Amino acid sequence: MPDCLRLALCGLLCIAGLSTSCVAFAANDAPRQRLVVLTDVEADPDDTQSLVRLMLYSNEIDLEGIVATTSIHMRDSIHPESIRAVIRAYGLVQPNLLKHDRAYPSEATLQSLVTAGLPVCGMAGVGDGHDSPGSEWIIRALEKADDRPLWISVWGGANTLAQALHKLRATRSAAELNRLIGKLRVYTISDQDDSGAWLRRTFPQLFYIVSPGGYSKGTWGAMMQVVEGIDNSTISNAWLATNIQQNHGPLGAAYPDVAYGMEGDTPSFLALIPNGLSVPEHPEWGGWGGRYERYVPRREDLDPTGFTGGVPVEAETRPIWTNAEDELAPWIANDHGRAVAHSKTTFRDFRVTLWRWREDFQHDFAARMDWTTQPYDKANHPPIPALAHADRLTVKSGERFVLDAAGTRDPDGDSLSYLWFQYPEAGTLKAPIRISGAENLRHIGAVAPEVTAPQTAHMILRVTDKGTPALSRYRRVIVTVVPAS
Repeated sequence: MPDCLRLALCGLLCIAGLSTSCVAFAANDAPRQRLVVLTDVEADPDDTQSLVRLMLYSNEIDLEGIVATTSIHMRDSIHPESIRAVIRAYGLVQPNLLKHDRAYPSEATLQSLVTAGLPVCGMAGVGDGHDSPGSEWIIRALEKADDRPLWISVWGGANTLAQALHKLRATRSAAELNRLIGKLRVYTISDQDDSGAWLRRTFPQLFYIVSPGGYSKGTWGAMMQVVEGIDNSTISNAWLATNIQQNHGPLGAAYPDVAYGMEGDTPSFLALIPNGLSVPEHPEWGGWGGRYERYVPRREDLDPTGFTGGVPVEAETRPIWTNAEDELAPWIANDHGRAVAHSKTTFRDFRVTLWRWREDFQHDFAARMDWTTQPYDKANHPPIPALAHADRLTVKSGERFVLDAAGTRDPDGDSLSYLWFQYPEAGTLKAPIRISGAENLRHIGAVAPEVTAPQTAHMILRVTDKGTPALSRYRRVIVTVVPAS
C-alpha cells in the first residue's frame, strides 16, 4: 500500500474509533524479524524483566519459540513455568493492547511457543542422545519454508542451540547444513556456558554477536550502567516502580525488582524492533541494541580473569560481531534559544553504542506499558517519520544537498521535534559533514566534504513527539560522497 493511502486509511480508522492504529501501519513498513529466545529464567530476575518487555513487542516481532534453558548460573534446572506465568499476565492485558495494535498475538499463541532444553549445563548436554524439545524446536524453525533469517536470542547458556547444530551436522548433507546455518543470526549475552565458544569454533560461518570474556566487557552492561554526566533516571528503581511496575496492570506487576542488574538480556532483541534506525543485518550500523564490528578480538582485551561465573575464556579463532566504540557528545535540551545543544562532555567506549539510545527505548517501554491499561486516546504512540527524498543519496565533494523530513506526522496529533546528525562510526566517511544552520529543523542543508575515493556517511533523523512519555522514531539516510572529478 502506498504511504499516502496508508496514512489516509489510518486517519479514517482513528477517527472512527477503531482499534487498528497508525502504529501498526508504520511498523508494517519494515520486515518483521523471526525470533527464538533461549532463557535461563529464574537464574536472575532480569530474564523475567526482559520477558515482560518482549511481550510488549510481540506485535512487532515474529516470536517463534521461547525455550527454558540452563546456564553456568543455574546448572541443573529449567523453568518453563516461569515463562508461562509472564505470558498469562500478558493474556490479561492483551485485549487492551489490541486497542493500540491488532497485531498483538493471543495468549494461547504465545503459550504454544514455550518449550525447554535439558536440565544440564553446557557441553555436558551436547552430543548423541542429548536432543531435547528445545533443540528439536530450533531445527523445525530453521527448516520452515521461510526465507527470512532466524534470530536466536540467548539470555543464558547456548547448549540447546549447540545440540540442534550438532544433530544437523550429523544428519544433514554438508550443503544443507551450510544452507541452514546461513539462515541463523545468533546474539548471546556474553558466554554463560562453554557451548558458545564451541559453536563459534565448530561453525566458522555462523553469524554470531557476542561480547566474550569477563562481564565487564559486555556491551549489554550499558542497560543498567550509571554514566556520570548524563541523565540516568530512566534506569532508576523509582522510575521502574512508577512507569512499569505499579498501576500498570498484571503485566507491569509481573516485572520484578532489580537484583543483580536491570535487563541485561534485553539488548539481544532491541535491534529487531522496527524503529527506522536499527538494521539487524548490519550490526556495524548501530541501533537500540548497540553497535558491533566483525573482527577477531584479542583474548587479553576480553577481561579473561574477570567474572564469568566460571566459564573459561578461550581465544577466538575467527572473526565475530563484537564490541565497537562510539564517540558521543550527547544532545541536551536548552532552556532558552535553540532547543538542543551538544553536551560539553564527550564519551568514547563500547557501551556508548547502546546507552546513547537508552532514554528513547526506556520511554518506548513505558508508553507500551501504558497501552496495557489505557484506551488509545489516553496513551502516547510514536511519530511516523518520512523523507521527501530517497534514503540513499549520491553527492559530489563540495556539493550542497538537502535532507528533508516532509510528510512526517504523529498519530496522536502531538507537536514534533526534529534532529539531524551524522553517525560517523556507521559509515566510512569519518570527516564531519557541515550542516548549514540549525540541526533541529525539519529540513536542513549540508555540504559534502572533499574525498579522494567514494565514502559513505550515515545521516540520522530523530523525530520526537511532545507526548508523555516523549517517543522517538528515526530515518537513516546513507549519503555516498564521490570525488568532484
